[in-house]
Amino acid sequence: MMSFSPSLGSPQPQPLLRQVKFEERGLCLIHLLLSCANHVANGNIENANIIFEQISMLASPAGDAMQRIAAYFSEALADRILKSWPGIHKALNSTRMTMVSEEILVHKLFYELFPFLKVAFVLSNQAILEAMKGERMIHIIDLNAAEPAQWISLFQALSARPEGPPHLRITGVYSKKEILDQVAYKLIEEAEKLDIPFQFNPIVSKLENLDFDKLRVKTGEALAISSILQLHSFLAFGNEAMWRKSPLLLNSGDRVHRQRVLPMSQSTFGDLLEKDIANSYTSSRDSTSSSPLPLITSNSMNMEKFLNALRRLIPKIMVVTEQDSNHNGSSLMERLLEALYTYAALFDCLESTVSRTSLERLRVEKMLFGEEIKNIVACEGSERKERHEKLDKWFRRFDLAGFSNVPLSYFGMMQASRFLQSSGCEGYRMREENGCVLICWEDRSLFSISAWKSMK
Repeated sequence: MMSFSPSLGSPQPQPLLRQVKFEERGLCLIHLLLSCANHVANGNIENANIIFEQISMLASPAGDAMQRIAAYFSEALADRILKSWPGIHKALNSTRMTMVSEEILVHKLFYELFPFLKVAFVLSNQAILEAMKGERMIHIIDLNAAEPAQWISLFQALSARPEGPPHLRITGVYSKKEILDQVAYKLIEEAEKLDIPFQFNPIVSKLENLDFDKLRVKTGEALAISSILQLHSFLAFGNEAMWRKSPLLLNSGDRVHRQRVLPMSQSTFGDLLEKDIANSYTSSRDSTSSSPLPLITSNSMNMEKFLNALRRLIPKIMVVTEQDSNHNGSSLMERLLEALYTYAALFDCLESTVSRTSLERLRVEKMLFGEEIKNIVACEGSERKERHEKLDKWFRRFDLAGFSNVPLSYFGMMQASRFLQSSGCEGYRMREENGCVLICWEDRSLFSISAWKSMK
């Protein structure tokens, strides 16, 4: 461990930290973040405070990828500490409001700056078109109806069918009426241009409160369901008795699960992180710690009920896009390490494709990634919604709920692959796995797209 790096004991102020060489700064930031998280997990707030000061000397939301990600993770760790003083935490956040216009903007920027959703739309639409071949009445349920681009593209494909377009109905579920109104306006306008018989059924609701009767599924309609980055949030709703009631929500049994992670490109934050964990970091263990509490047992019921309700609608196809990451561990250190890998890759994407001075880039990193990181690191229980899981776990969940996998077609994969190649960045990759698609940055999978149908 380099001389300027803190040990896992009581850190001392480092007056020369600002003089760290550029090439050593990334490794130093990783040491500092891991040491700080260890102190937070064990309730050593005074030691954590010293390291926060050290991180602030090197991290910056306007710096390179390493500096930026360190800034957002240190903010998340600090927010976790502040939650032990609910009054102070509420006071500091009382004026924080996200306008609907800002929410629309940041999701639009994510759509434009990354190819992930565009590739997901290409694969989802092709799977729906193939499942709906020859159908005259089609009903699509969109569980995240915030972006009309997917359905505008589908309209164009349906209008070109030799037999003509079908009667199409889309039920859009979203928690903000203003966004649903905008989506409805754009879709109705496009349907009129293409002369497609079309209805839009808006449902203003959070997904966990969805009234299935309002979906109005009718006999004679061929049903498709689209879920874009939504299902993981159901893992937050389970048996809250499992969570410790300590004000800091600390797990004395937090342990680092050092798994082999596929290497990313050289000189990226992810590459430095893997080397550092493999060579320098030893996890902290408490002799009185308990084993990690079981995840599936505590959270599966609500997810199971929701998936069972979807299956009972008997969809011909259900296409699901999810983050392909392990962010649902029971311990802080486990989640933080996995999140570091994921968001290091996302920040590296932007480092390679977008100017560092871009205001749009700053908005996505702060308003989207920064808030996700904060939720993963600082929150527990039902408050922690960003519970991303890997594709193999979704396979088990869908199988238990009575769904069978529908392999994505070769034609769809070729379309998506060509689109990804046209993005102009060589770092993006696409990989097939068990009939599904993983979208990657270098060798790190970030999003999965899979298709399913109900077993009869």
